[in-house]
Amino acid sequence: MRGFNDESDERLIALYVEGDNNAFDALVERHKVRVYTYICGYVKDEELADDIFQETFVKVISTIKQGRYVENGRFPAWITRIAHNLIIDFFRQEKSENVQSADGTGANILNRKELSEATIEDDLVLSQIHADVRRMVMQLPYNQRQVLVMRYYKNMSFKEIADTTKVSINTALGRMRYAIINMRRMAEENHIALSLQ
Repeated sequence: MRGFNDESDERLIALYVEGDNNAFDALVERHKVRVYTYICGYVKDEELADDIFQETFVKVISTIKQGRYVENGRFPAWITRIAHNLIIDFFRQEKSENVQSADGTGANILNRKELSEATIEDDLVLSQIHADVRRMVMQLPYNQRQVLVMRYYKNMSFKEIADTTKVSINTALGRMRYAIINMRRMAEENHIALSLQ
């Protein structure tokens, strides 16, 4: 990453858009401590902070690749806002999962399908979903399949994946993004349902 120290964030983004992945690695290196510290200050949990940190950079890559990043000389503020929104999303989700009470006089909220034991039919459908997912994973290009398996089946962080596969974090994130896009496309093309709903 030598040679990027004197470049502005906007120049590094422009280089990344032109295909220079090392420019994005330099951006990550430049801002990772501040972004990670910001996230940790709110979530107080290292593992969760790692996940939100990784999701932040996935969103950054996605936004830049889609041409939706607006250059305004405030990249650090923009990336911090993305991290902040992901933190808020996490707390909202956690709150909605924990707020419900069974003491109300209305319908019994504990009488829900997702809280009941699975039926034989549910087990069969779930088994089919798992088989479909395995089949789609096997159809992915090797480098995408490798990253997906490490992330979702081995629960490795993107840093661990990058170190293991000897690629940059940006490359690992990009491979994961393409793996998910390809799996969604396969599911759509083959009319595969990936949930019990």
